[in-house]
Amino acid sequence: MNRLYDLASLTKPLVTAPLALAFLDLDRDRRWALGFHDRVTPLTVRQLLSHRSGLPPWRPFTGEPLAAQLRREVPDHPLLRPASPDLATYSDLNYRLLAEVLEAETGVLFAKLGEPSGLSPAPWTVAPTEIPDGPDAAAWALATTATLPPRDPHRPHDANARAGMAGHAGFGTTAPQLRLALARWVAAGWPDRMAVEVADGEQGARWGLGLQMLFAGGGRFGQWLSKVPLGSGIHVLEEPTEAAPPPAPPVDGDAGLHSGWWFHLGYTGPALFYRPSDQCCVALLLHRRGPGGALLDAEALRARRWEILERFVGQSGG
Repeated sequence: MNRLYDLASLTKPLVTAPLALAFLDLDRDRRWALGFHDRVTPLTVRQLLSHRSGLPPWRPFTGEPLAAQLRREVPDHPLLRPASPDLATYSDLNYRLLAEVLEAETGVLFAKLGEPSGLSPAPWTVAPTEIPDGPDAAAWALATTATLPPRDPHRPHDANARAGMAGHAGFGTTAPQLRLALARWVAAGWPDRMAVEVADGEQGARWGLGLQMLFAGGGRFGQWLSKVPLGSGIHVLEEPTEAAPPPAPPVDGDAGLHSGWWFHLGYTGPALFYRPSDQCCVALLLHRRGPGGALLDAEALRARRWEILERFVGQSGG
């Protein structure tokens, strides 16, 4: 039986960004439509896609308008911190607002808009492998008195998504399903429209309109992917086991040269890589779950992705 994977934030480049590029004017000012009446600068779809809107990384989805929610002070927590001035700051909130604009301007619910992607909106008929709650659950309790939504095996692992926040998560897939979806995604030209250098981000990141530039410095995934032969096509790679892999090498301080690839990562483990020069696409499907059932920390998750890519590049002749 094909396993179902919670795609988490891969919903952003595979569903939300294509819908925004298809239906929305990228440069219209939407401050007023989204309730940001005291904002002194424009708020555009282009900014939301490239994470340079100035919004903080995260807030719990309680149904309250985001502009009102952001006026309240919150405790110190990595997810609740403010955006870095003048730098693109990766934020789930950007894609929450994109979903709001899409629903408002099309009159169609986000899950329905996402059906042509070929991916499966939650609730899913088959439950993915469960992973424990992560930092979002702890941050939820700090930022609101609203009750954390109960766990449901047929809904996303991300607390905001299972609370009903559209745009940033909420879709799942099997490996064969994703392979077909990626073929349509590439053929429609969506990743080529996203892989356009737009904004400087935190910690040296470079953001396009839904994808991030991948560098080839030591310890970065581009170190392997830059060796993939041209014309390699579309690949969906599943994790072979939950066994702990050897540690990945440390990340060099020097990011190195652009690898030619763009990418996005999902909180629950999956990853997506795209090379515009030959439309090669590599997706990783894995669950962020250790051998004992615990949530993998960021470094252990990087090691698991590293192991899969290393094996793939070796088998591809790179």
